[in-house]
Amino acid sequence: MNRKNFLKSIGLGGLALFTAPFTSNAKDRRSQNSRGGCSLVPTEIAGPFPLDLSENEYYFRQDVTEGLPGTQVLQKLRILGLENCFPMANVRVNIWCCDLNGNYSGYGELEGLTYQRGYQITDENGEVEFKIVFPGWYPGRVVHMHFQVFVSTQYSVISQYTWPHDVAVQIANESPDLYSQGPDPMTPEVDMSFSDGYEHQLATLEWDENEGSYISFLELTIDGNGVDGIGYIESQAAQVFSLDNNNPNPVIDVTNFPIMLYEDSEIAIEVWSITGKKVFSENLGMKVSGHHNYMLNVSEKGLASGSYIFQVNITHRDKIHNDLRRFLVL
Repeated sequence: MNRKNFLKSIGLGGLALFTAPFTSNAKDRRSQNSRGGCSLVPTEIAGPFPLDLSENEYYFRQDVTEGLPGTQVLQKLRILGLENCFPMANVRVNIWCCDLNGNYSGYGELEGLTYQRGYQITDENGEVEFKIVFPGWYPGRVVHMHFQVFVSTQYSVISQYTWPHDVAVQIANESPDLYSQGPDPMTPEVDMSFSDGYEHQLATLEWDENEGSYISFLELTIDGNGVDGIGYIESQAAQVFSLDNNNPNPVIDVTNFPIMLYEDSEIAIEVWSITGKKVFSENLGMKVSGHHNYMLNVSEKGLASGSYIFQVNITHRDKIHNDLRRFLVL
């Protein structure tokens, strides 16, 4: 499977996607396993400058800066499910924001450009990381980031978040040659996009001497009921096979990926680095129904320490079904 087909297999194939309904009133569900509680993030508009990430195969990445000048931020996001406040692993998180001058890549004179856009797959803690350039502002909007969480082909969540206003002003004042528009004149309180409040849409933003960078973190809770509405593609795949979590994970030398076939099918596997590069692929051929195990030896496959995506592609009656798991090599 080539890279474009890999992207399609995890929800980038132009399938119909829509946002699950939200209420504007945040609901609180406390859990000892959550950071600061578990509260529903309000939905916000996707626009005005979203792009279909399936149109460009380079969006599967952590560093979205593309060498863009400006203050770099390591942005960390954690996705929780509302019903139990547990992390949501193996879901796709898209982000996009403007550049220092308030312009979005891919539009107008910047059509064809791709900076400040990307997506990642959450790990077992429901977390993703991106390297971004702290955005500027444009009239009518406070500095902000757009994001979209894809739970299945029939359920996604769209919203936005912002950062502490005083730190945003500080960043602009520290680099006036780069942030030539000056500090953000607005605050979140007067931004109409956050008119229903932004308590659960305010990321931290602090300087880290060890990293030599600003670090930002935000925990986002999405409506857990949405995962009950499994999409058509997922339900069709579930009739053919299932992929369980690998063991052990993290991996030191060898790990096992259990695959259950409910019908005789052809199995192929792929391993991708978290930066979006295919490491290797292997066709295992036709297999009879029943339990199968794929033993992955990380040293034999040349896998260095880091995060990877294991994808299984099952061909049954000329139709390909996919599933994936994220794993860590120590």
